[in-house]
Amino acid sequence: MQNMTFSQACENNKKPILEQIKAVFTVPITVWEIGSGTGQHGCFFAQQLPHIIWQPTDLPVNLSAISERVKDSALKNINPPLALDVRTRIWPEQCIEGLFTANTFHIMHWARVVNCFEQLTVNLKVGASVVIYGPFNVNGQYTSESNAHFDQWLKLRDPQSGIRDVEDIVALATSAGMMLRKNMAMPANNQLLVFQKQR
Repeated sequence: MQNMTFSQACENNKKPILEQIKAVFTVPITVWEIGSGTGQHGCFFAQQLPHIIWQPTDLPVNLSAISERVKDSALKNINPPLALDVRTRIWPEQCIEGLFTANTFHIMHWARVVNCFEQLTVNLKVGASVVIYGPFNVNGQYTSESNAHFDQWLKLRDPQSGIRDVEDIVALATSAGMMLRKNMAMPANNQLLVFQKQR
């Protein structure tokens, strides 16, 4: 366990996120996670929500670390991770029952965020809930000084990354047939958005 990749941010936010998603994913379904990273969220949520089957996904370069953590967890309700690039035209699942993603949209280039929602138009089951967690701007403004500094750091590292405007995410979701059900303020100047596929 000690050699696995580790995210302190995941460790800090997993319990506050759980408090929200346990009211969203209430029935036995498979929840797909986009950008599983270290696999910490997936293993924790699978352990805490035994009625859910958790499906981690990420870019191929990250799969070995996730696989190691999933195997180490010995949980029966979390699947081995699958390779998923949101730009891919054919996803591994074309009828996703539930979806979760955390701290991904400010890392992805904007075009890939758009790709993601375009694919969810096709691959998300009607009635499915989508949970998106991370930092967002509101009305084009930073919600905190720390988010402003974080955004500057992101753009120095990759000019095409950066904190997204929540209004732009809602617009993409709406165009993909989703309705915003909840916009929840979270610790450390983050937000949790819950959408539901309507059509």
